[in-house]
Amino acid sequence: MLEALLNAWRLPDLRRKLLFVLGILFIFRFVAHVPVPGVDLVSLNRLFQTNQLLGMLDLFSGGAMRNLSVAAMGVYPYITASIIMQLMVPVIPALEAMSKEGEFGRHKINQYTHWLTVPLAALQAFGQLILLQSQGVLGNVGLQGSSLLPTLAMVISMTAGTIFLVWLGELITENGIGNGVSVIIFGGIVAGLPSLAGQGFVGASSGNFMGIFVFAAIGMLLVAAIVFFQEAQRRIPVQYTRSLFRGGKVYRQGGASHIPLRVNSAGMIPLIFAASIMIFPGTVASYFMVSSVSWVANVAQVINRIFDATGPVYWTLYGLLVIAFTFFYTLVIFQQQNIAENLQKNGGFVPGIRPGRPTAEYFNAVLIRITWAGAVFLGLIAVMPFLAELLTNVRALQLSSTGLLIVVGVVLDFMRQLESQLLMRNYEGFIR
Repeated sequence: MLEALLNAWRLPDLRRKLLFVLGILFIFRFVAHVPVPGVDLVSLNRLFQTNQLLGMLDLFSGGAMRNLSVAAMGVYPYITASIIMQLMVPVIPALEAMSKEGEFGRHKINQYTHWLTVPLAALQAFGQLILLQSQGVLGNVGLQGSSLLPTLAMVISMTAGTIFLVWLGELITENGIGNGVSVIIFGGIVAGLPSLAGQGFVGASSGNFMGIFVFAAIGMLLVAAIVFFQEAQRRIPVQYTRSLFRGGKVYRQGGASHIPLRVNSAGMIPLIFAASIMIFPGTVASYFMVSSVSWVANVAQVINRIFDATGPVYWTLYGLLVIAFTFFYTLVIFQQQNIAENLQKNGGFVPGIRPGRPTAEYFNAVLIRITWAGAVFLGLIAVMPFLAELLTNVRALQLSSTGLLIVVGVVLDFMRQLESQLLMRNYEGFIR
């Protein structure tokens, strides 16, 4: 692997791509430290220690939200817009027809996704400012009187920061290596590793050496398991027939191939869906716990206890939701691909299965069967922070399963693309 990296660095065009990616990441980290004015950083840090929703959003901003910088929302609104568009394609006939128009259709859907990102970013920015004002972190936030212009300035700045990061990600996709938006998220997560290591040294200095060691071992095993399940796939054999006309006669030629169905084709999306749903009730209930109406305050306290992120009920529900969303998202995305229909149009068939509807039913049956393994795996990944804390009694460190999935997935994709670039130039890649 080291030799392959050195070979990539020796090639001028690959070296230029790598330096371009590093330069974009440097710009991203610089923007992440440009703050929005008027923030009480002490109160903001105290809020992040108690609010799980802000902690999840901070994951995608690369720590920029802890400073409430112009890039505080990261590329999260763009991810939300992408998920919404993916779910709307099979629902809206015009979008479904557009998705079948090849490169032009994909370009138009991508354009709509960018347009949708702007209002989503503005709404999320305003919601975050209102939330921070209610916690005493910000003042003079609103849409009336003297607070209108400062609020608009902050909302526009944060929205522009998100669009700027999306643009940086697309520059990486076009001129660098890897998926740009994923690389931006990866850079933000990796930027928080030094502080995580510092927390580990603090835990070790307090005498819990064995807990830190077990925690690190769990992290390494988790990375290995993620790599295994991310790369695991079921290969469906496919035969292709082609007709050739020569000398007034028809000749049949065939070829063999396969269609790979991934065990975990949903990636990290089910974790994001489930975390958003699990965090929302507790966040809303926290605002009604101080209500003057006694029954409202009591109901809010019960909901807050049920959805407390330190309790087993929360993590059990979280794991079950991840499993459910894995099946939902996998089946929705798979139906959009129309593999059986495209296979029939190209003269392909699965041996022993009739083309058309029987082939589609066969693919669905195989997909559901292998998705059980991916869904259970993601469910275990989701509850792993709770299990790691129970096993190690280490509370200073936070093992983010979503963050690990993103980091490992981006590294695998980056290595895969770099390997393809090396193989094109007759160099040996990473896979031996």
